[in-house]
Order: sequence, then C-alpha cells, then structure tokens
Amino acid sequence: MATPVIMPRQGQSVESCIIEWKVSEGDSVNVGDILFGYETDKASFEEESQVAGTVLKLLVEDGDDVDVLSNVLVIGKAGEDISEFASADAPSEAAPAQEAPSEAPEVAISKEQSVAPIESSVSADIDKISPRAKNTAERQNLDLTKAQPTGPNGRIIERDVMVLADKGYKVTAAAAGQYAGGAVGSGLGGAVTTTDLSAAPALPAVVDAAFTDVKLSGVRKAIAKAMHKSLSEMAQLTHHSSFDATGILDYRAKVKSSMEALNLPNITLNDIVLYAVVKTLRKHPEANAHFLGDSMRLFHGVNIGMAVDTERGLLVPTLFGADMMSLSEISTNAKALAASAQSGKISPDLLSGGTFTVSNLGALGVEQFTPVINPPQTCILGVCNITYRQKKTADGFETYPAMGLSLTYDHRAIDGAPAQRFLKDLCNALENFDVLLAM
Repeated sequence: MATPVIMPRQGQSVESCIIEWKVSEGDSVNVGDILFGYETDKASFEEESQVAGTVLKLLVEDGDDVDVLSNVLVIGKAGEDISEFASADAPSEAAPAQEAPSEAPEVAISKEQSVAPIESSVSADIDKISPRAKNTAERQNLDLTKAQPTGPNGRIIERDVMVLADKGYKVTAAAAGQYAGGAVGSGLGGAVTTTDLSAAPALPAVVDAAFTDVKLSGVRKAIAKAMHKSLSEMAQLTHHSSFDATGILDYRAKVKSSMEALNLPNITLNDIVLYAVVKTLRKHPEANAHFLGDSMRLFHGVNIGMAVDTERGLLVPTLFGADMMSLSEISTNAKALAASAQSGKISPDLLSGGTFTVSNLGALGVEQFTPVINPPQTCILGVCNITYRQKKTADGFETYPAMGLSLTYDHRAIDGAPAQRFLKDLCNALENFDVLLAM
C-alpha cells in the first residue's frame, strides 16, 4: 500500500515550511534516505524516509511554502494507485484560467517631438542633452550624431542614448572625447574644433563585472526582516564601557587547571559574562523586559538569548530559567544550545521567549560594536575582545587586560542614565567575580 509523507511540525509556533526536494519521481529510496529539506523562518531540517520503495508522486513544487502536517509526496510500489493522495492536492478546475494580459502598447512619439537624426557632424543640437544621457554616452562611447531626440524641445534623453547602444552606434574613445571637450562638455554650442586626437588617452573598454545571484534562504529573509523592523521601529542607542578582566581571567585559569579533578565543564569567558548578566539584571528590571507600546512587561525570571553564528545565518536560541542556574549549569546548557543551533536541528520553540540577549564578537577581534535589539526586548549586550591598557597606580603605571562591553537599549523604554547604571554594575560584577559567586 502506498505511503504518504507529511510535512513535519517543528515547534508549536510553526505553521508552514519551505521545501527543497532531494529526490525525484521514480527514484528508489531506502529507510533513512533523505527525502527533502525544509526551512522554518529560523532553522532548517532534513526529513528521512521511514519506508523503502519508489517515489510515486511529488505533491508540491520545490521551493513551495507548505503547511505543516500536509502530504508532500507518496512512496510505494511502481504502478500503485495514488489517486486518493494526488486528488486531495490537485488544483480546483472550477475557476477558469485568466487570460494573459496583452503586451503594453509601445509609446508613440508625436510628430512634434520627433527630430530628424543628425547625420554627420556634431551640431548645436547635441548641447540639448540631459546629464544622465551624457554620462551614459561617455561611458559606452556612443555616437551622439546618430541620436534621435525624443525629450522636450528636442532634448536628447537617456532612452535616446540607450537606443544607440542597442543598435551598436559606437565611436572610438578618441572621437568620443570630442563630445566631452566640445559642444556637449562646454555647453557653449558650435562645432568641435579640429584637434590632435593622437594624444587623447584611450579609455578602457566597458566590461560588466561578473556576478552571481544567490537566492536568500528562509533564515536570511527572517534575519533581514527582523533587523529592519528593529532599527526602523525602535529608538536605539549604544553605550560602550570596559572593565579590568584580570579577575575573570585568573578565575578561568584556576577552573581550567581543576577541570579534570573536580569534573567541571570548560567554563569560558562567555559563560562568566552570561552568569554576571543574570545576577546584575536582578537590580535592573527595566533591562529584563519587553516594551509593548503602551506598557512594559517586567520579567521576574531571566531567559537569556544567545546570538549564535551558524552556516545558515545568525540564530538566537534562548537559555530558559538562567537565573536559576549555577555557573556550571549555564556553561553546560549554553554549549548544548549553541551546538543544537549550529547543527540546524534546534526546535523553533527554543528560538524565542528571550528577555535579554548577549552577542559575543570578542573572538573575532571586535573592540566595540552596535548590537541590534531583538524586539520586543529592551536591551542587548555586545561582548568585545580584550585589549591591553595602562592605568595609574601608586607605583606608576601598570598594564591590565580591558574587556569591552557595548549595551544597546531602547530609549523608549529606558533612559540613558539607568542604562549606564546597569552597564556600570555589570562591569563592577565582572571585576569582582569571586564576590559575585557568593551571591
């Protein structure tokens, strides 16, 4: 009996997915073979065959946006009746096909607009040329003496120059220089005077740059839409600060040396920052909030969004209940969450629900940047790299490692002073991390 394959549901919030076929009709498949890939607006997945047989029918087209839990293909034995599956997805024949629209009529040029072509020499009429038309003619070395002006009062406009290009009316680079240096270039009219053209430099040939058009993935489209919406609808400002990272570097070195003996996870600087953010947000509820237009939703717990760089684009999985976790738990869960996002297997339900987001570009050498808020959150923290600076001490000057932090906040929800107080408290917490662990 033929077996239909449905579009899986990935997460409760997903209603449809974009499909990409990995098989064709007539292909033989075994259990475990990849049938198709599919994308939500946040992640991508692959569907394996649960049965062996022949692909009898693809019910949707490659690239279609398919509702979840609907049939997408049928697998069975060659020659099996699949009408019960195909008919359910067949298009209705009740509505007659619309007639194709007729081609738009060409715009006719009135007799009053038409001007006889200039036959042989540059005349005063070539002074009547729009700047765009002039630039186009100069770039492509077009012969303006063949132009048929169709602009107002016999003016040569860009479409007239494009006609010359289509018909191949070109001149040498030296001859084209007459236009620029004479009547057209000066705007004074009159014939071009005879000059020594042998001294004119040869212009490079017009060659279009090679390019490749790449279709945007569903993830990329979602990122583009979210970033544009964020910047166009919010009043975002960014403050930059730094702190002495000596304490957290020393702490990480101690943990690393005791990992095996104490069975500790590999606690990174990013884990330490996440932990400090969670603890600091307790004193700053307006930073751990959603701006809802006419109200603020202040959260009692902290769900940290973590910006993760993946092959499919930027994803922001959420570490739920981070305020209830120890440093070791944050480290373990954050790494598992990032790995799931990078593999493309993460549930869409884990890509929403954040109350505050952290984006770390320190490993890429960024000293400061402007992270973009993930609406409706009110803040996002950018973590930068470590640079070495000098500070004055009783004995002179000493060098210390300074880590940069960039806080972007929504000024509709938070003013500059409370935003900076949060950033200052965070820097203090990181400089005194051993004390923070006692909280």
